[in-house]
Amino acid sequence: MIQGSIVALVTPMYEDGAVDKDSLRKLIEYHIQQGTDALVAVGTTGESATLSEDEHCDIIKTIVDYVAGRIPVIAGTGANSTTEAITLTRKAKQVGADACLIVTPYYNKPTQEGLFLHYKAISDAVDIPQILYNVPGRTACDMLPDTIGRLSKLANIVGVKEATGDLSRVQKIRDLTSENFAIYTGDDATSLEFCLLGGNGTITVTGNVAPRLVHQMIVAAMSGDKNTALAIDTKLASLHKNLFIQSNPIPVKWAMTEMGLMNKGIRLPLTWLTDDCFTAVRNAMREAEVIQ
Repeated sequence: MIQGSIVALVTPMYEDGAVDKDSLRKLIEYHIQQGTDALVAVGTTGESATLSEDEHCDIIKTIVDYVAGRIPVIAGTGANSTTEAITLTRKAKQVGADACLIVTPYYNKPTQEGLFLHYKAISDAVDIPQILYNVPGRTACDMLPDTIGRLSKLANIVGVKEATGDLSRVQKIRDLTSENFAIYTGDDATSLEFCLLGGNGTITVTGNVAPRLVHQMIVAAMSGDKNTALAIDTKLASLHKNLFIQSNPIPVKWAMTEMGLMNKGIRLPLTWLTDDCFTAVRNAMREAEVIQ
């Protein structure tokens, strides 16, 4: 089981929107040195929605090749088309990803049975560990615990990223799944409580900016050391909030540019962080002690 602080990696770009592979490799090395436990390639934070299929697969391959087995790489391969999700998942396996993160189909609003059959089709088609991803705030589709429980019995489905922020779901999902089924949070603001309740880690945006602190906080929380985890999370609280002051990944890309980790670049329809938000994000970075 992949556990701990799993960073939903941004995709560095130049100002014209082209992918910046040099900065991507630099970021990977930074995360490995800072103690990040695993990386998610081309998830929501990696701007999967505005990448072509060729770019999507090339970025996954670039990350897998550069990581070279040092930490696990989870490829984002979800789509609102079951056929497209199968294709992306198959290609992620071909380039050596350790697992895939597959978001619920967005926009078309399937029923719970439609969700079950969608994920069953991907599970049947591709023999690679697959992590369900439930983020109704983005997709307008909420995969309920009962459906997660049904899916957990299928081959290849090994975990879920539960990003509702509803802490009551940790125990509900655990009651419906085995102890070997991984339950991750996708909500940075509640990741401390989530892991204290028995979660297996976080798939984090904040970890892009403060990877060492997020790793230390999650390790403490998963071991039941609430006081240590709380002391660290207090430093991170403003980042958890202000990295979402505009749509993700707008603030996190700005923050990482401020840290000198990448160039200024994002793809339409997303735009660069507006100057009225600079102070809030910069102050949050200072509280986390990632800048002076």
